[in-house]
Amino acid sequence: MLLHPKRVHRATRVTVNNNFQGRDLFPMLGESSRCPGTAAEHVCVFSTEKMPKKSKTPSVKRRIADQEQPAVKRSKEEQSDTSPLCFQSPATLFESLIQPMGTDRFFSEYWEKKPLHLQRSDPGTASYYQSLFQLCDLQSLCSQGLEYYRDINVVRCVNGKKKLLNKEGRVKHSVLNKIMSQNKATVQYHQPQRFKDELWRIQEKLECFFGALVGSNIYITPEESQGLPPHYDDVEVFILQLQGQKHWRLYNPTVPLAAEYSVQSEDSIGIPTHDIILKAGDLLYFPRGTIHQARTPAGVNCSIHLTLSTYQRMSWGDLLLDVFPSLLCDRSRREVGLREGMARRLLLSSSAGLHTNKRLAASLRALADEMETGAQDLGFTHMKRDFIMNRLPPYCQQQLSSPSGKSPALEDTVILTFKDHVVITVEPRPQSTDDATELVVFVLHSLKNQREGHMMGDSCDDQEERSISTGLQFPLSYLQALQQLQLAEQLVVAQLQLPTQEDKLNLALALWSENLLRVL
Repeated sequence: MLLHPKRVHRATRVTVNNNFQGRDLFPMLGESSRCPGTAAEHVCVFSTEKMPKKSKTPSVKRRIADQEQPAVKRSKEEQSDTSPLCFQSPATLFESLIQPMGTDRFFSEYWEKKPLHLQRSDPGTASYYQSLFQLCDLQSLCSQGLEYYRDINVVRCVNGKKKLLNKEGRVKHSVLNKIMSQNKATVQYHQPQRFKDELWRIQEKLECFFGALVGSNIYITPEESQGLPPHYDDVEVFILQLQGQKHWRLYNPTVPLAAEYSVQSEDSIGIPTHDIILKAGDLLYFPRGTIHQARTPAGVNCSIHLTLSTYQRMSWGDLLLDVFPSLLCDRSRREVGLREGMARRLLLSSSAGLHTNKRLAASLRALADEMETGAQDLGFTHMKRDFIMNRLPPYCQQQLSSPSGKSPALEDTVILTFKDHVVITVEPRPQSTDDATELVVFVLHSLKNQREGHMMGDSCDDQEERSISTGLQFPLSYLQALQQLQLAEQLVVAQLQLPTQEDKLNLALALWSENLLRVL
């Protein structure tokens, strides 16, 4: 799908494209839906496999009664004590996710280049992965108003094609269990971070680390079954094997770093470059465009894996689509040559002609030179808005119902909080009726975002309306002071670069009222 030149659409199609190979179903969820025990220890500690020389969804609002909590739910303190992941910062979270691989090595050797298979022998990691989602969770979640298509897909790969086995409306566990057991079908559960606290915690930190949306799916697949045909995705994929085993086959991309999802026929993909058995506690990464398929092997009652996906429409080309229109518009205001009329009858010509090509190329070179020297600021406003409006709120959101601590005074030392959840943009004032365009500063944040709607889709109008209501607007003269707060570790309110004491205090109070500023 082509992107509109003035809008970068949100990365909400991560789930729709069935990013990761879900495996079909387990025999029955009745008795077998009881929570399994700790997974067994694995032999291989660490391995990397080298590659030889792919309709608008309505927002979801949940009616979650107190009595409908998941059957197995540990406290946040218990989760922190048992987690092999380090939540101290976004960087330490990612580092612990891919351990023992180092972050620098991962990005230099694997990211956007080739797959990586990490095998773990630590039973603690396997047990923690298993706790992220278990069969008993599915029955509990079905009581929370899940719907087919929106929340759950039931699929099976038949003769190289995806067969969709969904019913209509609400998901009833007994009916879902019957569909799965009779058809050996895979259950694909969209965006479980909406209801599973630990996944919210993980994905919120990963969104801070990548500076991009991070979606997820759960796949539950029975023995000797496959949910999806060979395909490639338009996202970077991290797969965590939670329970059982999954046999993965990866193939060379036909479209490296693909920008769209595509199903591939079995006879066109060649032989696998990677043939992997993923076990509980293991992690598999592969770049977008990597053709893949997976199957639960014989002797494995059920496979459950989690897919984490990111970097959809986050390429340099996407950035150019965002920044170029405004850059060209700004230069047109300053350069009369760009405002001169084009040649007569040019639109009626069968081709632009060499003269037209040269003139446009010269204008583009001048614009590129201006960008390269830093004379023109790059305002990738739409991508920033898209990310900050649609990402997860902070994991501690429930503690942010009202501003904390004392209100700031001029003599107070303050700190800007939740910096990873804030973007500052300079844009035309909305609904301005003035002849001249007036620029203002927006401070947009995700502290009030709704976790229940994460990655579930919104109309463009809904996004724009929500962006105004979840941020602050200031005169352009406040930009330097806001940048001060962004860059400083801490700052005295009186030192803000604003003309009056009243302006300084007003800025500090406005940010404090949104939980974006704290007095030390």
